[in-house]
Amino acid sequence: MNVTELLIKKKGFTLLELLVVMSVIGILLGISTISYSTAQARARDARRKGDLKYLQDAAEQYFSVCGYSYPYTTGTIPTAIFCTNPSVAVAPTVPKDPNATGYICTACSSSEYRICVALEQDATSYCVQNQQ
Repeated sequence: MNVTELLIKKKGFTLLELLVVMSVIGILLGISTISYSTAQARARDARRKGDLKYLQDAAEQYFSVCGYSYPYTTGTIPTAIFCTNPSVAVAPTVPKDPNATGYICTACSSSEYRICVALEQDATSYCVQNQQ
């Protein structure tokens, strides 16, 4: 058998070639997993900020329509925000934190409120408060 016949009959990959390809695939999977989890944390933080803006808008609407007081008391936000006189559903459903915990209202009374949430990506807090 000469060299050309050996090269033609050779089928398959060497062990070294397989290891190199598997290593490259492993590195790419590791990078994509890290990027995916970072993107998920950013998305949850964006949702938290949007939820707090919604709660702020609902509180300001409640303040204007329902007798110049805010619907929050210190502690957990209610599951819905209704005005009794006049009968108005300001926020029929109140969003929850993406980690399934409710948002907490600190320093809340009929004349003021402050709602904060911890962000995952920045390790900081994001807060909204009364505008009146």
